[in-house]
Amino acid sequence: MPVPVPRQRVIPAVESGQAQAASLPGAQAAPGPARGKTAADTLTLLVIEDDPTRAPILPEMLDPAGRPIRLRTARNLTEAERLLTDDVHCILLDLALPAPGRAAKEDDELAVLRHVLQLAPRHAVLALTASGDAERGAEAVRVGAQDYLFRDELDGRLLSRAIRYAVERKRSDTAERRLTESRLRAQENARLERGLLPTPLLDGSSLRFAARYRPGRSRALLGGDFYDTVRTPDGTVHAMIGDVCGHGPDEAALGVELRIAWRALTLAGLCGDELLSTLQQVLEHERDNDEIFATLCTVDIAPDGRRAGLCLAGHPSPLIARPNKPAELLPYDNNGPALGLLPHARWPRTQVELGAAWSLMLYTDGLIEGRAGEDGERLGQDGMVALVRRRLAEGLTGEELLRATVSEVRDLNGGELTDDVAVVLLDRAP
Repeated sequence: MPVPVPRQRVIPAVESGQAQAASLPGAQAAPGPARGKTAADTLTLLVIEDDPTRAPILPEMLDPAGRPIRLRTARNLTEAERLLTDDVHCILLDLALPAPGRAAKEDDELAVLRHVLQLAPRHAVLALTASGDAERGAEAVRVGAQDYLFRDELDGRLLSRAIRYAVERKRSDTAERRLTESRLRAQENARLERGLLPTPLLDGSSLRFAARYRPGRSRALLGGDFYDTVRTPDGTVHAMIGDVCGHGPDEAALGVELRIAWRALTLAGLCGDELLSTLQQVLEHERDNDEIFATLCTVDIAPDGRRAGLCLAGHPSPLIARPNKPAELLPYDNNGPALGLLPHARWPRTQVELGAAWSLMLYTDGLIEGRAGEDGERLGQDGMVALVRRRLAEGLTGEELLRATVSEVRDLNGGELTDDVAVVLLDRAP
């Protein structure tokens, strides 16, 4: 224990554990809190000292607004825990105070500090040590205290400044820690979302694949839109694109579930109406409420690449571009209902002739629901088809075509699109 030094005044220990700000003899009374101010406006210091008769001198202390800093005293850690309410801003801890279980850890000179830091992780802590014991004070700061003070060098100005500094440093440290945690969570979420985006399984196929994805959620990588492409052992290439109503995290999660289910069912040999009926069952079991639905477009391209089967579940029809022909939409007369709307619904499969060379673009409605000028008119499918025709005439293909298309749609909208956008492009060369 440090050697006590002469004192002019000690902190009075009251039953409630609270005391008014102490004043040196002859000192003028400090101005009280301004009218209308609450107790939360005044800094509160909790002093933990096992023997009040040896407590350090705590002269009058004022906060930056000139109000006295309130004092509370605790003779042990049990009493300190009772007095450690939310209105306490800072703790002044005597490092010589014995900590619970100290006998088992005689070599740990900072056991009491570690205990207090664990007890009060959100509060600023000032360590009080003997004069000249700077090494112990510095170690206390490394352990987690905001600063350290020498017992016999306290004065009102120094202690007031130390309290304000400790409180602000704790706030800064807490804000920095929360920011770091937020960044780590964002990085983890980004890795998770990026991992949930599909990798096309097209080994052995001569088709070229490109995709573009823009979630409507701010700072997100994944939205309610989903897509996938796989090649089955018989050589058929299956492509899909869908859209869960809404574009929040719940919709994104449901979209991932539907995509994974589609891939598993497709690789298991299901297609057309049987596949969509099973996906509807998945949606009905996984959605949060009965109002959630999803649109879907599936295309299965024959191994020779010249024919395809098309199923539409409330989804916009794909666009096809062929050499020496204007780009156009595939037939959509047999468009069935969106998944989740009608029980026991059916989705007819339309046979489509593709030809020897073609580009097939599947997209979600986020690409066509943006505005197309100052009059506020929607771009629509007709506007999208005209836009793609112009880009194809410029000789754009693959990723460049999708990038230019999505960028122009955004520019026509006058800014970022509020809905998710997913676009998939499959090309077959002659």
